[in-house]
Amino acid sequence: MDKDRIEGAAKQAKGAIKEAAGKVTGDAKWKIEGKADKLEGKAQNAVGAAKDKLRETHEEAKKEWKKPD
Repeated sequence: MDKDRIEGAAKQAKGAIKEAAGKVTGDAKWKIEGKADKLEGKAQNAVGAAKDKLRETHEEAKKEWKKPD
């Protein structure tokens, strides 16, 4: 699993907590920052997923390339 996926998930969790705290306290800045953190985490998670898929595809291609005829 790519580190971007892990970091992205952590940012999403942090954002959710910050957003919830903003809702409870009525702090609009925290709510907005929390939503922004969640979106950033989601994007980073998607980048990590793409990297994982590229690695997987690359490994499969290497195996196919090395197969004898």
